Amino acid sequence: MTSQEIRQKFLDYFKSKNHLIVPSAPIVLKDDPTLMFSNSGMTQFKDYFLGYKEPKAPRIADTQKCLRVSGKHNDLDDVGRDTYHHTMFEMLGNWSFGDYFKKDAIAFAWELLTEVYGIPKENLYVTIFEGDASENLERDQAAYDYWKEVISEDRIINGNKKDNFWEMGASGPCGPCSEIHVDLRSEEEKAKISGLELVNNDHPQVVEVWNLVFMEFNRKADGSLEKLPAQHVDTGMGFERLCMALQGKSSNYDTDVFTPLIAKVEELSGKKYTGILEDEKDIAIRVVVDHIRAVSFAIADGQLPSNGGAGYVIRRILRRGISYSYRFLDMKEPFLYKLVAVLQEQMGKFFPELEKQGTLVTEVIKSEEESFLRTIETGLIRVDKLIQQTVENNLKVLPSEEVFELYDTYGFPDDLTRIIAEEKGLTIDEKGFEAELAKQKQRSKADSAQKVYDWVVLEDKESNFVGYDQIEAETHITKYRKVENKDGEFYQVVLSNSPFYPEGGGQIGDKGVLENATESFEVLETKKENGLIISLINGLPKDASALFYAKVNATDRKNSQANHSVTHLLHEALRDVLGTHVEQKGSFVGPDYLRFDFSHFNKMTEEELALIEEKVNAKIKESIALQEFRNIPIQEALDRGAMALFGEKYGDNVRMIQFGSSKELCGGTHVKNTREIGHFKINSESSAAAGIRRIEAISGDKSEEYFKGLEKQITELSQLLKSKDVVRSIEKLIEENTSLKAEVEAFKKEKAKGEIDDWKGAYEQKGDKLLLVKRTSLDAGSVKDIVFQLKKEIPTSITVILSDADGKPMITVGVSDDLAGIYQAGALIKELAKEIQGGGGGNPGFATAGGKNLDGLENAYQKALNI
Repeated sequence: MTSQEIRQKFLDYFKSKNHLIVPSAPIVLKDDPTLMFSNSGMTQFKDYFLGYKEPKAPRIADTQKCLRVSGKHNDLDDVGRDTYHHTMFEMLGNWSFGDYFKKDAIAFAWELLTEVYGIPKENLYVTIFEGDASENLERDQAAYDYWKEVISEDRIINGNKKDNFWEMGASGPCGPCSEIHVDLRSEEEKAKISGLELVNNDHPQVVEVWNLVFMEFNRKADGSLEKLPAQHVDTGMGFERLCMALQGKSSNYDTDVFTPLIAKVEELSGKKYTGILEDEKDIAIRVVVDHIRAVSFAIADGQLPSNGGAGYVIRRILRRGISYSYRFLDMKEPFLYKLVAVLQEQMGKFFPELEKQGTLVTEVIKSEEESFLRTIETGLIRVDKLIQQTVENNLKVLPSEEVFELYDTYGFPDDLTRIIAEEKGLTIDEKGFEAELAKQKQRSKADSAQKVYDWVVLEDKESNFVGYDQIEAETHITKYRKVENKDGEFYQVVLSNSPFYPEGGGQIGDKGVLENATESFEVLETKKENGLIISLINGLPKDASALFYAKVNATDRKNSQANHSVTHLLHEALRDVLGTHVEQKGSFVGPDYLRFDFSHFNKMTEEELALIEEKVNAKIKESIALQEFRNIPIQEALDRGAMALFGEKYGDNVRMIQFGSSKELCGGTHVKNTREIGHFKINSESSAAAGIRRIEAISGDKSEEYFKGLEKQITELSQLLKSKDVVRSIEKLIEENTSLKAEVEAFKKEKAKGEIDDWKGAYEQKGDKLLLVKRTSLDAGSVKDIVFQLKKEIPTSITVILSDADGKPMITVGVSDDLAGIYQAGALIKELAKEIQGGGGGNPGFATAGGKNLDGLENAYQKALNI
């Protein structure tokens, strides 16, 4: 049974049990402040469990892309080292929202595994929650009773809270669970020791394949448990492990989920995969084929590698793969990007985003590979220098601070530093390195540390967002909670009527005030969490149940929505000018400026940028009225021509924003008419990543300020130049400057000629060689010309010139061609540069170095004479 057939059978089975089959949510989470990535199948349904949203159907099934690389659920370090841990994996799941519970969930799982998939019953074991006295939680007797109807009681195992009470995080939905384990060992091995003894003991062939979670509780911030409004079922079956069981393999990597990728790596690297756990080559291949899946799906869902947040995690995964292939597969050129086509072939049918975004994914990965391989090459030079200094100081251990700096600042893999050090008979200060790493983690933790208390509920009612229609509203606080972080103590509030737009869709959240006759509080930010609009205020009202007046900062809102509306016009103009391959890949919309990232593989020309500005401003001048379709079925919006962005999660009903021919699905705030935008001005166009261009621009008040600033500059220049024709005056100045530069260069050359004649007679005989060591104040260009001329005219000579031009130390070394086999200019410059605290390089015949220590030139002078 192929992996495609296994996946399809799962979906078909639950469809036959009246489950709605839904697509996977994006692997990257954009509107959940508690998570960067979907780390389990239930993530997209969290609001259903908490009762914040109504589910699409009482029964749902899907296959969800998951990523576990940070926080509590982190499998990164295990990947490649065993047969079954992965960063990105698929979670097959069936869900019940207040419909069926333990009995049916257990019956469905047993029927599917034993009758549909045909797994022998004697190979299966199940666990149930044994209870926990500290939480006043009883043994899950109901699950036990249902299980013993289908499996012998000696195969039902009691499990503790760690293994059999599932929690998504420190707070949130949770409940007892029942795991199903499969024993994949040979009959011979089974006869030696029962699978019963190996369940949950990290045996590679006795593995958990499915977890049935019975959601009954909500874990509050104070650690207490409260009953959920309804009982739910949340199941998750590891697709890769299921394939291993059904295909009779002993490793996930031996299934057809991975074998096509492994075959491609073998072809590209010339290395043969043997499946040996301890073999570094095989570990590297497993790491590569796992990581390419995680990175490809993340990029396809809209998360580009970067230096912060989720983007940093993706970059780290990719660099881990590159590092392993560089060290153990001897791959010194980019090659991971070539695996994307194989992945598309395998998974494109079920995950169409891989097909749609294939070119982008490939180009981004290739660019990241090129960049990191350059980092490795540069790092190797730094490591060599560090090793040389360590040896010169008669030490055997590389200092932890420098090794950590290589890792943290320059991105050079610490394990690669270890390998190089060991080859030279050295080690690194492991304890010191770990201490540096711990300090960095502590700093990061301290920067992001935040204690969030439980909600205090004043009114049990939904929050109503009124911000599309008004920026001021009478309101009540329906709930609040305290928040403590490094900046102090604050309060998050949910309002009955909120005019504050919550951060989303690239647009920053509104700020403003919350006030009444006796008190006023600053609204510092507004975000959305679990469907709730949450505003952060700088204190707690004396009477939180009083009537308040909420006011949005009107100026910021006006400018933010002008910038948001103009991104829609910009998107359309880019597609008109550059082509329909252009798609939005990210944005930032604030009151001061806008940033718009889009797919395009070439730098835009000045003509293209001018045409884009012209088209957008033409739309603004047309005074196009906003057409807002606030709550329409998504298919209707798409049929009307609305653009939907890849990587975004849309509901069944959506909001469509239309300005003439521009139609997009969008939840942000917008101008009522394009004339409110005023004017659009592009400030810059640059590369955001491989295949992604970035435009930064202004509109509204900021564009007006920009042109007023230009007008002021021109007036000041006119006064300074004493001319109204500023352009002609500057052209005249440039002409005069060019003429003066030519005169200076002529003077320098004349002076250099005099120096050459003096220096020719200053060479000292050193055995059968000639040496010139000379101090000068000539500039670097003149010194270079002279040294090249001298090394040609004076045979068997070495020339060392030490310059202090402009107060900066510079050393230049020339070696005549007939001495090139005996002396190397690069080696000489390396020694001399130490005296001026600098560095440099060159070729055997010519080398230069700059430095920081001007006084060191005298020591360099003496050292040159001695050498």
